[in-house]
Amino acid sequence: MSDLQLASDGRLRHLLTLDGLPAPVLVRLLERAEALVPHAHGGSGMRAALAGQAFCTLFFEASTRTRSSFQLAAQRLGMDVLNFDASTSSTRKGETALDTLRTIEAMGVHCFVVRHHEDGAVAALAAGAAGQTVLINGGDGRSAHPTQGLLDMLTIRQHKGTDFSRLKVAIVGDVRHSRVARSDLHALRTLGCGEIRVCGPANLLPQDDTLRGCTVTDDLDAALDGVDVAMTLRLQRERMEDGLVPSLEAYYRDYGLTGARLARAKPDAIVMHPGPMNRGVEIEAALADGPRSAILRQVANGVAVRMAVMLELLGR
Repeated sequence: MSDLQLASDGRLRHLLTLDGLPAPVLVRLLERAEALVPHAHGGSGMRAALAGQAFCTLFFEASTRTRSSFQLAAQRLGMDVLNFDASTSSTRKGETALDTLRTIEAMGVHCFVVRHHEDGAVAALAAGAAGQTVLINGGDGRSAHPTQGLLDMLTIRQHKGTDFSRLKVAIVGDVRHSRVARSDLHALRTLGCGEIRVCGPANLLPQDDTLRGCTVTDDLDAALDGVDVAMTLRLQRERMEDGLVPSLEAYYRDYGLTGARLARAKPDAIVMHPGPMNRGVEIEAALADGPRSAILRQVANGVAVRMAVMLELLGR
C-alpha cells in the first residue's frame, strides 16, 4: 500500500493508511493542521486555496461526522463539493465502485474521500484511478481511518505537547472491530509514544499483530493507572447479538469509563472518544461533558486535519 500512497520522491499521492507513513510526513500533516485551526471554523482566509477544484464524498457506508467534516473542509478551501449517496446511486443497479469513480472523474472531479465497508476497498480504487486523481480513506472495513487517527494525534499534541515519548495512552474497548483504534495505534507507534495500553474483554481484542508492542490487559483500573490519555471506543451494539458482550450493563460495569475510575489516571489526563458515544455504556455522561473531556475538540480538529490533507495531496 505504501507504493500507492507515496510517490518515489516521498510525496503523498493518496492517504490510505497511517501504517508505515513516514514520521516526517505524519508530523508535517499535524503541524499543517495546527496552523489551519484558525481557518477551520469560519472566515475567508483560505477560500482561494483550492478554488475551482471539485471534491467528491464517495460514501458507500453511512456517516455523519466524517462526511460533514470533509464537506466543511473542502468548502473552507473554496472547492466545489459533490456528495455521492450509494443508496440512490447506480451501484444499486450493479455498477462497480471503480466504474462509479471513473464516471465522476470524467466530470472533472479528481479529489475524493471514500468510505467503504470492505477492507482494502479504498486502496483498490486508488490503484484504478486516473493519474491525477487523489483519494483519501474516510474509513474502510476494520482496517483504517487515517484522518481520524490524525485528528486524535493533533488533539493529544494540543493538550500534551509534541514529545509523545513521555506519554502513557490507554485505549479501551472494542479494538478488534475498530478501524479508528488501528489508525491510532499506527500513529502512536510512529510518533514514539512511551507506553500504549490496550484494555478490553478478550473476545473484543484482535488476535493478530495489531497490538504488537502494547501492554494488554482486561483490568481497566490497571490500564488507567498513571495514564496521560484515556481513549474509549464505541461498542457496536451488534456485538451483543453476536454473543461477544453479555449485556450493556455488564460492559459498563467492567469497561465503562467513569470519573471514579479516571481518578487513577494522572490529574491532568484527558478523555477521548472517536464518536458516536453510547453514554452509560462506554463512558459516563458527566465525564463526557466534563472539564477533562477532549471529545468536542476532537470533532473540531477534524476540519483542520482534513483541510491539511487536501492541501498536501493537491500540492498547495
